[in-house]
Amino acid sequence: MVKIDNITLPDFPLLLAPMEDVSDPPFRVVCKDNGADLMYTEFISSDGLIRDAIKCRKKLDFFEFERPIGIQIFGGDEDSLAMAAKIVDVTNPDLLDINFGCPVKKVAGRGAGAGVLKDLDLMVRLTAACVKATNLPVTVKTRLGWDDDTKNIEEVAERLQDVGIKALAIHGRTRCQMYKGEADWTLIGKVKNNPRIHIPIIGNGDINSPQKAVEYKNRYGVDGIMIGRAAIGHPWIFREIRHYVETGELMAGPTLEERIAVSKKHLHESVKWKGPVQGINEMRGCYASYLKGLPDIKQFRARLVTLKTEEEVVEVLDEIEKYYKGIELAAAPIELIDYHQNCPL
Repeated sequence: MVKIDNITLPDFPLLLAPMEDVSDPPFRVVCKDNGADLMYTEFISSDGLIRDAIKCRKKLDFFEFERPIGIQIFGGDEDSLAMAAKIVDVTNPDLLDINFGCPVKKVAGRGAGAGVLKDLDLMVRLTAACVKATNLPVTVKTRLGWDDDTKNIEEVAERLQDVGIKALAIHGRTRCQMYKGEADWTLIGKVKNNPRIHIPIIGNGDINSPQKAVEYKNRYGVDGIMIGRAAIGHPWIFREIRHYVETGELMAGPTLEERIAVSKKHLHESVKWKGPVQGINEMRGCYASYLKGLPDIKQFRARLVTLKTEEEVVEVLDEIEKYYKGIELAAAPIELIDYHQNCPL
């Protein structure tokens, strides 16, 4: 098993990455159902929490069945980040995570997220301030460095461990790469195999199949992996990886019935969480992924994105299940979309 302070996770845990406008409670529900071992909230601005911004405060909410769960915050000021950590402390999640990896310009450009990678001393001070401000285990998610000339993750790992973090998740790209090119896990492996490092090291970046997860587990020796974009529209990836890790055999993809059931559950949780208008509107972009591979599905998708009530959507989903019953679903590779393209930040 893997221990993050007092949190016990299974061997080679599978973590759901924090993704802005993706990792909300409705999405976390279907990922938890399908085997995510540890999940994180969407990242939350420390300044927003202090100002009592409604959207930021709402992101603090989670349900008991989601545990273990971490709340992720970001910011570039020590006092603000420490105060935000105290606010998070009151909500009693299982851990507090600091985002030093978000590459979006409006975050990194104002010295938060991956912007902190330009100033390692500041990163250490911010982390130490959080550790001192909360009773929760503090973890960090970051990248290899700001650009190809500043891949300083090995130094970062040692220094952050020294000020008290309990685990480190590393995305195998620099900030300047955004999500371009292929994630390089070589330095992640070096951090893990550094004899000075004793905290869990979680690898992140481009894991989109069970085979790749096990290959990287064996090649780089990481304690676990964090999955982000591959889970969008395919929450089954957690159970598929777990099955392959434990048996060495590939698991069959989700059945039509499972796809419809997850679509309905995600919809129901979205309406319950956000209200009927926002909940239904925000689900419209999810059906393409959940129903991918069904022949001539466009005719149904065109209807799904115009409906205004949960009951109407469920009726069409039932119709789809009946229409395609008995059709063998073709397996398709999981696409790693750049969800930041639609991110309001």
